[in-house]
Amino acid sequence: MCGIIGYTGSENVKDVLLDALELLEYRGYDSAGIAVKDETSHVTNVYKCAGRVSDLRAICDSKKILSTCGIGHTRWATHGGVTDQNAHPHQQGKVTLVHNGIIENYRELIADYDLQEILHSETDSEVVVHMMDYYYKKEKDLQKALERVITRIEGSYALCIVSTIEPDKVFIAKKDSPLVIGKTADASVAASDIPAILDYTKDVYFLEDYEIAI
Repeated sequence: MCGIIGYTGSENVKDVLLDALELLEYRGYDSAGIAVKDETSHVTNVYKCAGRVSDLRAICDSKKILSTCGIGHTRWATHGGVTDQNAHPHQQGKVTLVHNGIIENYRELIADYDLQEILHSETDSEVVVHMMDYYYKKEKDLQKALERVITRIEGSYALCIVSTIEPDKVFIAKKDSPLVIGKTADASVAASDIPAILDYTKDVYFLEDYEIAI
């Protein structure tokens, strides 16, 4: 099982994400990664690797990361081997996401969206970020893009999405994979399980299938 965390608020998100991923280690995983908004340039920086959360923390500790919005992921390989490239988050254009679940029609989607020559990984998950980028360019609206995407993908998913378009927001959606959200006075959090967010709030809501939250 994969682990997911998303956070936007007032704290330095690097430690929030890494601490939460450590709390989700019991779910099992073979790689880990985070994506964070750079407060100065507003680009989304991705740090990921095959291995343990402790390996990812060492990478992140070597960087100057000052951010208050980001997403994190621990991956258990299903499509594609255990490599840095296959680790999440995946990024295309202005959109970055993490995914828990299995996109059953990903091969069909690769053909439908002409992705054969532009994918960087072997994962079904990367297909979704390319679809988000495609529909954002058509809709000029991230929520509408996500609404379009979830009508096309088949299988199970819990998605956390960030973008340079709306850099302080995390967009989430789910079907057949758990995703819980919580809110405090100065932060919003999302995770694949309650332990990852209990340090911030006990006021939580479990998303229903096909629900979207921002």
